[in-house]
Amino acid sequence: MKNIKNSKKVFKQALKYMPGGVNSPVRSFSAVKEDPRFIKRSFGAYIEDIDNNIYIDYISSFGPLIFGHGKKEVINAAKKALDFGTTYGACHMKEVKLAKIISKLMPSMEMLRLTSSGTEATMSAIRAARGFTGKDKIIKFEGCYHGHIDHLLVSAGSGASTFGEAFSKGIPNDFIKNTLIANFNDLSQVKKIVDNNKDEIAAIIMEPIPANMGLVLPKNNFVQEIRKICDENQIVLIFDEVITGFRASLGGAEQYLKVKPDMSCIGKIIGGGFPIGAFGGKKEIMQNISPIGGVYHAGTLSGNPVAVSAGLATLNLLLHENRFLYEDIELKASKLKENILSEVKGICINQLGSMLTIFFTDNSPKNFDDVKKCNFKKFGKFFRFILNKGIMFPPSQFETIFVSSAHTEEDIIKTSEICINALKNLEIPN
Repeated sequence: MKNIKNSKKVFKQALKYMPGGVNSPVRSFSAVKEDPRFIKRSFGAYIEDIDNNIYIDYISSFGPLIFGHGKKEVINAAKKALDFGTTYGACHMKEVKLAKIISKLMPSMEMLRLTSSGTEATMSAIRAARGFTGKDKIIKFEGCYHGHIDHLLVSAGSGASTFGEAFSKGIPNDFIKNTLIANFNDLSQVKKIVDNNKDEIAAIIMEPIPANMGLVLPKNNFVQEIRKICDENQIVLIFDEVITGFRASLGGAEQYLKVKPDMSCIGKIIGGGFPIGAFGGKKEIMQNISPIGGVYHAGTLSGNPVAVSAGLATLNLLLHENRFLYEDIELKASKLKENILSEVKGICINQLGSMLTIFFTDNSPKNFDDVKKCNFKKFGKFFRFILNKGIMFPPSQFETIFVSSAHTEEDIIKTSEICINALKNLEIPN
């Protein structure tokens, strides 16, 4: 058992001043019956807590750190930008450069706007889609997370899955009455919802490769068929690629799946570890954004020069190292998966590129209902075991493990051995 005396002490203080002692719920470790570790520093594939415990990190700040922590070129770009100021509230050249690179790598984003977060990006994209189509209703998939926006914090209702219920207090029913819910990978249900709401649906928003209920893989042609449904019904297709953008491939999920949406939302990697987001799409949609159109969007820190500088350094590195980097991190993730599955039964592992999730269930989940049937007690005990052996996974069955270029072969071997030991030898009650 690792000594976490200092983390426990700070957590007690944090509980007095922040709800749950944290600034984001998953950081509390409450789902795995643990106290959070307070981090002192990070470097490469590792993080160190304030009790001087070092962990091999697979949270990767939930996705942005494709090169690991403290990539020299990214840090230097941010430091250099600070010499010229922290924020301007005015235009600067680098935001144009970043927009140009993004648009080239993700062709769906013919025009785009930078934001301060992925949540802001998805909120703005839906507003733009509604403004463009003149329609109010949207379809989202249960288990796909698009930020803590009132009309998107919706889960399937008990009566019928197409009628949503808010899963957060403080959201009036009127805010979610135009949000329709479908099960991921259920094409017939989507068609039925569209038919029952003819000419009323402005957009379908989806994670093309869901990574917020754990990593759930789309069935063959599911996303392609959603594209067809949108084309046939004048519905704007929005890809939420806040996680998969520049992670699934250099061109994101749209390149990986060979499906071009009407709009895309990105974040995480394009800021190199700094707060950022972006939404964009076809010119005819984006030209409805203020000041040239009637759809309002603004942001004091949108295009922040420090975040943009770090993002430019990150994307330039990806462009330079693309030939090898994506193959390398996918191979590492595959080895981790194969090593574990070669020794352990009774679990399944979904993996795509450098992303993977260990599910405590016999069959690979295809949607959120499947994920909810996983054995969360087993996950919690597994998590606590590997944490105390120096492996930092996301503290929830609903999250995704991220492999970075900083992880070494030795890291993968050590992680595999500790995971196998945990899964084999722990007496985990059902």
